[in-house]
Amino acid sequence: MLTEAQVRTAIANGIKFVNRTREPYGLWFMGMMYIRFKIPEFADALKRYDEEIAARPKQAPVLRVLRRLLDANNALQPDDWDYVKIHTDQILAAALEKGVKQGGYHATHVLLAWIWLNDNRCKLAVRDGFVEDMHRAVAAILEQNPTIVNDLKLEAAAFLCMARQGRRVDPYFVRHVVSIQRADGGWGVPDTPDPTNPDESSWHSTILALLLLLHVDFPSA
Repeated sequence: MLTEAQVRTAIANGIKFVNRTREPYGLWFMGMMYIRFKIPEFADALKRYDEEIAARPKQAPVLRVLRRLLDANNALQPDDWDYVKIHTDQILAAALEKGVKQGGYHATHVLLAWIWLNDNRCKLAVRDGFVEDMHRAVAAILEQNPTIVNDLKLEAAAFLCMARQGRRVDPYFVRHVVSIQRADGGWGVPDTPDPTNPDESSWHSTILALLLLLHVDFPSA
């Protein structure tokens, strides 16, 4: 039986590990977690995100658009939207359908896009049954090789919880996630390890594990 104390300890260790990252997408998710869960360690995540925008001019347009998902008042430059490839509701709806059918990270990213649409009170016309099919496609990822936890499964579980579909995540999976937390406080291994620290955990997997456990720890969220 997984206890609240175990979950809180895992969360605290995960926060300590991931809070060191300067990866902008990691900082974006930390900013989102501060908004949702008021984690004090992440209070300045968007400030750090802005510093990375300034340091990455080639990525800056897309990063500014993403920041607007967390802050509707975030200023954009006139050509920022030129770097976003999906421009119309019709194309977006078709892209979501295709992503659900492809499964894997395509399906989890569709679910994340759907969460963003709902969080920002955007309306998008989709066919009847689309939302249920999307949830089922992401939940099916967790059913494949149920004894294995990997980055894709962490993403599926975390995003289902964000979409208020936590009932589709088996409690055994959550217990397994807690049990495999690494000694540095993180989860997973990065696709491109740091040569100076080859055994370090993955910021991406750790962000996802934190998102999952924060919803377990704070179900009212």
